[in-house]
Amino acid sequence: MERAYQFLKEIINENDTVVVAVSAGPDSMALFDTLISLKHEKNINIICAHVNHNTGRFGQDEEQSYVEEYCKNNNIVFELYKIKDYSNDNFESEARDKRYNFFEELIKKYKAKYLLTAHHGDDLMETILMRIVRGSTLRGYSGFSKVVEKENYTILRPLIETTKDEIIKYLEDKKIKFYTDYTNLEEEHTRNRYRKYILPRLKKEDKNVHLKFLKYSNLLQEYDNYIKKETNKIIKNIYVNDKLNITEFNKLEYIIKINIIYYILEEKYDKELTNITDNHIELILDLIESNKKNTFIDLPGNIKLIKKYDYLEFKYDDNNIVDYKIELTETNKLPNGYKIDIIDSSDNNSNYICRLNKSDIKLPLYIRNRIDGDKIEIKNLNGSKKIKDIFIDKKIDIEKRNMWPVVVDSNDTIVWLPGLKKSKFDKQKTEKCDIILKYYIEEE
Repeated sequence: MERAYQFLKEIINENDTVVVAVSAGPDSMALFDTLISLKHEKNINIICAHVNHNTGRFGQDEEQSYVEEYCKNNNIVFELYKIKDYSNDNFESEARDKRYNFFEELIKKYKAKYLLTAHHGDDLMETILMRIVRGSTLRGYSGFSKVVEKENYTILRPLIETTKDEIIKYLEDKKIKFYTDYTNLEEEHTRNRYRKYILPRLKKEDKNVHLKFLKYSNLLQEYDNYIKKETNKIIKNIYVNDKLNITEFNKLEYIIKINIIYYILEEKYDKELTNITDNHIELILDLIESNKKNTFIDLPGNIKLIKKYDYLEFKYDDNNIVDYKIELTETNKLPNGYKIDIIDSSDNNSNYICRLNKSDIKLPLYIRNRIDGDKIEIKNLNGSKKIKDIFIDKKIDIEKRNMWPVVVDSNDTIVWLPGLKKSKFDKQKTEKCDIILKYYIEEE
C-alpha cells in the first residue's frame, strides 16, 4: 500500500478535490483509508461516492450505512446513488454506465480533478488472461491503465501495483472493517474461476507476477498508441459513409487492417464490442479477400457486412430475423451472446433470475425468439402485456429485439422475458420452487 500512497502524494496537490468510489469491499476500503491518510498530510477535499446497486443481494443496505458512518467519523462528504431499476439487456454494462454517470455528476458538482477507483494488480491479471483466452484488440489485451485522461478529469487506479493479499493484510493490520460480496466466490462467473484457480498458480511461480503483467500491459499500450496514430492517418481516406474501400484496404499492413476493422466495429457496437470475437474478425478478413464480388455475412446485433465489388458496407439489418427454438437444458448458449443456465440457488431477485414451480407449467421449457403478437402475463399485474410494448417501454434497440430470448413452456405460454419481465409464474425466494433460471453474459 506504500506504493499507492506515494503515487497519490506525488499526483494530488494541496486543495485538490477528488472523488473516490467506495463500495465497502476490501479494495475500496483500503484505497479510501490511504486517501484519508493523505488528507492528514495535505489539505485535499475527498468526496466519497457510494453506489447501492439494489439487486436484492443481502447486505447492500448495511454496506451503505457502514460507508456513510465511516465518512461521518472521518469528516468526509458522503454521496449516495441507489439504483432504482435496470432496463438494459446487459446488466453488467448498464450498472457500470450508471456508476460512471454518477461519478461524473459528482465531478462536475464539486469541480473535482480526479476520480479514484480501487482496481488492483489481481484485477489486471484476471482481465488480461480472460482477454487472451477470449480474443481482443491490442488495447484490450493490455487490460486497463493506471492513469486515464478524460476530457475534464483524470481517472487514477493507485492500487494497480498492489495484490489482493497485500490489501487484506493492510486492512487486518489497521483493523478496518470491510464487506465481502459472496457473488465473487461463485464459479459460474469466468473471472471468479481465474481468481480461484489460475492466479494462485501464477503467484506460486513468482510472488511479483502482477508486476510482470503490469509491465506487459504498459508495453502493449505503447504499441497500441503508436498503431492508432498510424491508423487515424489512413482511415479517413478509405472508410467513408459506412463503406470501406477494399482496393485501398488491401494495400495496408496486416496490423493496420486489423485496427481499421476494430475501429469500425467499435463505432457500430459502441460499448458492446464484447460480442465480437477473433472468429468474427477472421470472417470479415475472409470476406474481404474472397473472389466473390457480391456476398455478405451477418454479425451479432443484426449488423450485416455486404461486399459489393470493391467496397464493404457496414449496415444494420432490421429485417434479418433469426428464428430459433431451443429446448432448455442445464446450460444454453443463445444467439445474442448470452446464456441461460439452470442453477441450484440464488439470492438475486432481479429480472435476470426466474424461479418456477413445475406444477404450474407444462414441461419441457423452451427458449425461442419473439413472435408477432407475443404476450406475457406479468407478475403482480392483472392482465397481460405485449412483448413489443415492453421492448418499447424499456427502450430496447430494434436490432436487438429479434434475437431477444423468450422462455415458454410446452403450451407456448411465456413464463419469462429474461432481463426484462417476470411472469405470474415466477416465485418469490420464500415460496416453493424447483426450477431456478439465470440469464447472463460471461463477463470480461
